[in-house]
Amino acid sequence: MSTDTARPYLPLMALNPRLGLRTLDIDNDIDLLHSWFVMEYAYFWNMQHYSLEQTRAFYKDLLNSGHGNVFLGLYDNEPAFVVECYDPHFDPVGNHYAVQPGDIGMHFFVGPPSRPIRHFTRDVLRTIMAFLFFELGATRVVVEPDVRNEKIHRLNQAVGFVRDKDIQLPTKTAQLAFCTRSAFEHSLLQED
Repeated sequence: MSTDTARPYLPLMALNPRLGLRTLDIDNDIDLLHSWFVMEYAYFWNMQHYSLEQTRAFYKDLLNSGHGNVFLGLYDNEPAFVVECYDPHFDPVGNHYAVQPGDIGMHFFVGPPSRPIRHFTRDVLRTIMAFLFFELGATRVVVEPDVRNEKIHRLNQAVGFVRDKDIQLPTKTAQLAFCTRSAFEHSLLQED
């Protein structure tokens, strides 16, 4: 993403212009992602035990499924986070609620920072949400983080997600939550 005129919503939403997204390049990006996922703080990502080849196979399968996509997030054109988008119809979460047209499921992971930046993860999530609504055409974003992940629940709420219910997924007990475009836009008007 950039701040060019093709994306006029960026300055209106006061999104961090130093953040952007590009399609994941498995051949060139997978080593970095794997190094992030095996770190201790990545335990909610559920891939700490994956080998490099298992991580590569996971993303190849997701991209080849026709039901998901992966984007590498950049900060000053350097890799900083990853975003997985998926169609809830073809995911276990779709068994726990009535999937609607325009629903996009999302996971994101922020890599280790080289230095602390105030509100960085919030700004990352805002950039992701704008991308999902304005670039991918989502009408609603669906998330299902681990119920124990209090930090992400607070962050999700700060960008407009509303908790629905706890659900049991194959790898976790998750908190199902939804965010509409209007709820996201409203969240941007709130004080920091």
